[in-house]
Amino acid sequence: MKIGNVEIGVKWLIVSVVAVVFLTLAAWCAPFVLTGAADGDVVYVYPGMDRGALSASLKEQLGDYGGRVATVLDVAGLDPDRRVGAYRVEQGESPLHFARKIRNGQQSPVRFTFNNIRTREQFAERVADKFLMESSEMLNALNDSAVCAKYGRTPATIVAVLLPDSYEFYWNISAEELLDKLAGYSNRFWTDERRAKAKALGLTPDEVVTVASIAEEETAKGDERGRVGRLYINRYQGGMPLQADPTVKFALGDFSIRRITVAMTKVDNPYNTYRYAGLPPGPIRLVEKASIDAVLNSDESDYLYMCAREDFSGYHNFTSSYAEHLANAQRYRSELDRRGIK
Repeated sequence: MKIGNVEIGVKWLIVSVVAVVFLTLAAWCAPFVLTGAADGDVVYVYPGMDRGALSASLKEQLGDYGGRVATVLDVAGLDPDRRVGAYRVEQGESPLHFARKIRNGQQSPVRFTFNNIRTREQFAERVADKFLMESSEMLNALNDSAVCAKYGRTPATIVAVLLPDSYEFYWNISAEELLDKLAGYSNRFWTDERRAKAKALGLTPDEVVTVASIAEEETAKGDERGRVGRLYINRYQGGMPLQADPTVKFALGDFSIRRITVAMTKVDNPYNTYRYAGLPPGPIRLVEKASIDAVLNSDESDYLYMCAREDFSGYHNFTSSYAEHLANAQRYRSELDRRGIK
């Protein structure tokens, strides 16, 4: 009986030790499993980052929560350089779950919104602000004839695929991968219906974008862009020079110019539609989809001339009469002089 009591005592001791160990482990693990992030945030794992640097970054950005994530990743032996990317911490997400997300390379897409951009340089800068790549990487891709040829474009027309909108891409996307996706979105935008409307205007989709880019620069009034675009289509189809002031500004690289002079219209640049016939080589800015549709859906007209209204409302006077256009232009120039605008 005594031996039996000893055996029972030993069993209870073992159970007690196991229980203590279990409770200790449970208490140690609880913060990793049961606690959640207070707020959502994005953690970036950069190329060349080692475990120590990632740990320091997590602790600095997420405090105690980040320290727990770092501990799990240290135990897992994570090599951060193999998990480059952006990872979003969801509100209430446990440190263990978030650590697994990083370990498994389950990146979170980054929302990329761009609009009101004129140049490819500005676009490249916007990309660099949002993604891992440098602006030069995107700019080099946009200026590379071989890259542009993949999408049936040239460096002059490639901006036609950059349709301002909101997109989601991974943070470590490359320039060509980003262009692949934007070209895909552009192809989907150009439905059979839109392509048929472009054909009815006697234009290719890229030529419509080029006309729309001039219309966007000519007027800030969205309800006027279709009429402006149609005017330039009339000129183009009639063999007249476009003589579009925004193309001169583009050729000179200065959109701040408020008054185009005769000397400016003589600049030797293929985008100068005062000097070179037809449409310019490509769009003179990144074009909103609404402006493209405004041109595609524009009403027929016989307008060949336009001039900013002398009331500086932002709207224009349109006419098919050159004599009437000269009168409109004189009123506008007189108002420029009165206001001292050079």
